[in-house]
Amino acid sequence: MTGLVVQQKNLSYAGILKDFESYRKVVTLNCVEGWNVTILWEGFLVEDLIGDTEKNATTVIFHARDGYTTSLPLEYIRNKDIILANRMNNVTMPAERGFPFQLVAESKWGYKWIKWVDWIEISDDKSYRGYWERRGYSNEGDLDKRFWGF
Repeated sequence: MTGLVVQQKNLSYAGILKDFESYRKVVTLNCVEGWNVTILWEGFLVEDLIGDTEKNATTVIFHARDGYTTSLPLEYIRNKDIILANRMNNVTMPAERGFPFQLVAESKWGYKWIKWVDWIEISDDKSYRGYWERRGYSNEGDLDKRFWGF
C-alpha cells in the first residue's frame, strides 16, 4: 500500500493469506458487452489490507501487473466491504482469471473489476481516471447508470 496511508506496506501473497481474515461472497459480475456471471468469491477486505489512511484520503487506485488501472471511492470500499478475491467457486484464482487478486466491485460494471492486482494506492484525487475511464467510460461505473461517461 502506498500513498495516503499512515504506514506504507509491502505485503506478499503468502503473507496476505496467512495474516488476514478471508471472506466469502456470492456476487454477479456484469460486463458492458451484455453478459453476466454469478460466482462465489473468496478473498480479503480491501479496507483491512489498506489499514489506516490519512484524513484527506478519498480514493483507492488499483494497479494491475499489465498496467491497467481503475479507482473507487474509499467510502464505497468501506461501506460495501469490498474484497480482493484470490479464489472463485472454491478454486484458487487461475492466472487467466486474475491471479493473484481480482477486485470484486459489486454493484459496478465489469471494467471496475480489475484483475491481476499487485499494487494499491491511496489518494486524494477524486477525479483519477483509470484505463477505460480515460477512454470515456463513467468513473463511477454504477450498474444502475450508463457506463459511458458522457
